[in-house]
Amino acid sequence: MAAQNFKRKLAAILHADVKGYSRLIGEDEEATVNTLMACMEIMSLLILKHRGRVVSGAGDSLLAEFASVVDAVRCAVKIQDALKRENAGFSDDRKVVFRIGINLGDVIEKDGDLLGDGVNIAARVEALADGGGICITRSAYDQVKKKLNLVYEYQGEHQVKNIAEPVRVYKVLTAPEHGGQLIEKPKTPKLQSKMPSIAIFAILALVVAAAIWHFYPRPPDIEPASVGKKAFPLPDKPSIAVLPFNNMSDDPKQEFFADGMTTS
Repeated sequence: MAAQNFKRKLAAILHADVKGYSRLIGEDEEATVNTLMACMEIMSLLILKHRGRVVSGAGDSLLAEFASVVDAVRCAVKIQDALKRENAGFSDDRKVVFRIGINLGDVIEKDGDLLGDGVNIAARVEALADGGGICITRSAYDQVKKKLNLVYEYQGEHQVKNIAEPVRVYKVLTAPEHGGQLIEKPKTPKLQSKMPSIAIFAILALVVAAAIWHFYPRPPDIEPASVGKKAFPLPDKPSIAVLPFNNMSDDPKQEFFADGMTTS
């Protein structure tokens, strides 16, 4: 197949969809669709106001592009504020709550649509956001970290579906008094996750040490001999000691007599 000359460009991609949409539709289709349409209209108007373009809006999802990441993030914050007001009159289980993900990446433009990893990563990051929340990638964070009065909470690296390399994710928090601040997530959970392994290793080390101590060959306990224990006790009666006899004669035949007197 011949290679096609696609139009490529760098763009800030905003992807949004509804959290729990299937449940909302299953419980009340008409009410959910009416609220969804109202939310989509609010989002579309805010995207245009922030110099963005709505690429597609099928079902409960919306895809938009911006030339500026600053515009995309600022728009996302305004969208969540507006949708919060729109849902104020509904109970928590009937609110149409959107999650938003933003990525800065290289994309392919074809017939007005946008394709490529730049779009897919924005969708994967959106799925990591809380309902009513915003998550952005590292490439987007680098462009806005000192330009908006927002706080960003680092969420770590995530291996997302169909993306080869892990994606660094940041949660966007609204706190004007701390503009550009980055909050590092505490590392305590990681330490806690390692505690079972450390405990198991410590127990195994103790078991091995106890086995070595128990089976290690040692010299037997030897009590020093005392002179008192080595000496024979003296008898109460007189004793006769019989020493070996020598054959004093020149007759070798008398040897048996000497031997007999010694062994008797």
